[in-house]
Amino acid sequence: MRQEVFQRLLNINKEFYQSFGQAFAQTRRRVQPGVRRALAEWITDGNWLDIGCGSGTLAQAWRNTGLKGTYTGIDFSEPLLADAGCQELADDGRLSVTFRQADLAAEGWEHSLPLRVYDGAVSFAVLHHIPSAAYRQQLLGAVARLIRPGGLFILSVWQFQHSPKLLARVLPWRAVGLAAEDIEAGDKLLDWRYHPGGTEGAPGLRYVHLFSSEELLGLARVAGFEVIDEYQSDGSGGKLGLYQVWRRAAS
Repeated sequence: MRQEVFQRLLNINKEFYQSFGQAFAQTRRRVQPGVRRALAEWITDGNWLDIGCGSGTLAQAWRNTGLKGTYTGIDFSEPLLADAGCQELADDGRLSVTFRQADLAAEGWEHSLPLRVYDGAVSFAVLHHIPSAAYRQQLLGAVARLIRPGGLFILSVWQFQHSPKLLARVLPWRAVGLAAEDIEAGDKLLDWRYHPGGTEGAPGLRYVHLFSSEELLGLARVAGFEVIDEYQSDGSGGKLGLYQVWRRAAS
């Protein structure tokens, strides 16, 4: 993917989460069933990193489990982090919760983290917003270096092809001045139509990459992970999210 196209796709999402961040946060006040399953089955005491923490909803649920250790949530969106900050929880002697701003598209984003190595990391509904197969591989390599050998990385990606409502929101690339040959297979442009209080307004736009299970498996292997679990969850019919649990190689 050409650098100018990569940057254009990044900017589409940056503009969305800056302009619609607060409206988006209002639609994410509950933890998805697939995330709750991950909390119950895979997440343990220790130091964990939440990549793309959004407005802090998961941090609240994490605290409620009684887990011990640290939770660090990172996101690039100032509106979402501001909302998370309003909910920030004081250290209760068991779990310390903090939020940091970090842009996954910026070189060296990981250097701003409070720890160099974590027991595990999660990233729910984030990877599908990262354009370029090459950059996704680079990003996952950085994530792997942040996780101790044997630690877990739990992620989910959107499977909007199972929702007729969402499929109807796919727009042609010419809507943002791009052509089909500019983008990669699986790349989609979706509009966003929610406005608080039923107010009217121009729709927002989001870049989304539609992953297959096999594509994620390939990314995991190259980054030094093995996939140890996979399941579908969320939405009507329980197929709107594809979840995988990756284990960091021992060496």
